[in-house]
Amino acid sequence: MARNIAAEYRRGGMGDFFRLAAGDLETARRETRPDVDRAALAAALRAYHRDLGTLDRAAEAALERLAHPGSRVVVTGQQAGALTGPAYSVHKGAGAALLARSLDTEDAPVVAVYWVASQDHDAEEVASTTLLDFSETLRRLTLDVPAGVPVGRVPWRAEWTAQVHALLDAFDAPAEHVASVRARFEKAVAAGGSYADVFARLIQGLLGAAGLLVLDPMHPALARLMAPALARELADPLASSARIEDAAEQLLAQGFTPQLRRPAGATNLFVEEEDGQRRLLRLEGRTFRSETRAYTQEDLTALLDADPTRLTPAAGLRPAVQDALLPTLAFVVGPGEIAYGAQLREVYALHGLQQPLLWPRLSVTWLEPNVTRLLARLGASAAEVQADPAGVLGRALARERGAAALSAARLDTLTRELDALAGEIAALDPTLVGAAERTRSRTVGRVAHLQNLAAAALARAENDRSGQLTRLQKHLLPNGVPQEREMNFLTYLLKHGDTPLRLLLALEPDWSGSVEIP
Repeated sequence: MARNIAAEYRRGGMGDFFRLAAGDLETARRETRPDVDRAALAAALRAYHRDLGTLDRAAEAALERLAHPGSRVVVTGQQAGALTGPAYSVHKGAGAALLARSLDTEDAPVVAVYWVASQDHDAEEVASTTLLDFSETLRRLTLDVPAGVPVGRVPWRAEWTAQVHALLDAFDAPAEHVASVRARFEKAVAAGGSYADVFARLIQGLLGAAGLLVLDPMHPALARLMAPALARELADPLASSARIEDAAEQLLAQGFTPQLRRPAGATNLFVEEEDGQRRLLRLEGRTFRSETRAYTQEDLTALLDADPTRLTPAAGLRPAVQDALLPTLAFVVGPGEIAYGAQLREVYALHGLQQPLLWPRLSVTWLEPNVTRLLARLGASAAEVQADPAGVLGRALARERGAAALSAARLDTLTRELDALAGEIAALDPTLVGAAERTRSRTVGRVAHLQNLAAAALARAENDRSGQLTRLQKHLLPNGVPQEREMNFLTYLLKHGDTPLRLLLALEPDWSGSVEIP
């Protein structure tokens, strides 16, 4: 089995691939970014928030701190999912705000920035979201987002508003909480704009008071500031791909699976073409090609000059472009982004930058009161249920019924007996050591498998009677996916008001675990 890059990084490893070790805030804070024009950055962000309709007192205060010559940024970001997408989209923003707050000083302000991935064109990943109401009904919202088009170009549609209203009308939750979420949504769509704009307004509405500023790289004022980084990439368009591939080979040699691969000729640039589709550019000799047409370097330079929003970075380049724009102190990321980061240190160097500190994102599994009570009865954690829901319930039922045959202690006893027996046989005839060990291992494995089958059978029988397993899975593994990667954060606001948001913003920036909703 391949080694886990994110897990190794969190444990303090991966020094061959990351410039700063996990948690090295001291070094990150000492570094400066004199190359960033903070006044121009703050002005561009002010123009964006004015156009977005979110330039309120909190945003102005954050922009004023950002314009300070010694300011730094804690940045995070996510694709623009439906109604904010999976819960971790909000958790990442909250973690960035909390980390920035903990580092902020008068002489060296630290501002949280949320990079809205408006350039992304993967409609399937952003079009759907899942919510769970008090009747234990999983409600799936799916919007007809056109494929292949950057979501920052997709106008918000009236029929999508009607779909959200229908969901809220059917959602079983206290009327006052539903009305509050409806008001958030209405405010987000009132000013119109794109699919990404609605997402950005929802995130800003949830986290702006905590000091967060959303940022859309497709806003013209911000795109213009990023154009020099894209121009540098155009000047040597295969260099970053070569660095990424070099890191991939090093990862493979150390037993890891690289997240990024760049086939021959693939650049780290996309072009948005006349039909609105965003397509990857390949280089053949001196000619750039998309799936539909060819470009010279002069063509793309002219396009970048005329409209810098139409030339955009791929995943292997986006962090470097982001951090060329921002005076980044820390980048709040998930496990997949940490794995990407292991291949990008030398891409930063191509742009005269140093890779910033990667900060593993805050992670929360929300426990509503009924789930908290059920977990207490089972003597299990949310993580244990997510790993083996039927096994947790079945073993708990076995304990209640005194079914010792399914206990870990019974298996341990058997293992010790077999260990002793194998040792005695080996002492009589050393040539039987291997056979004795294989027999012991197979026997223990098969008995453990039988225990698991029996526990699952108990769980199914109990679920047929009381629905406990189904309930646990809906809350903790909706649609078979761990909660924060599937369930929309608005689920908890709809059912419990703003209490979950207050609880979220009271956590430590590196929190990872369950939070009980009272």
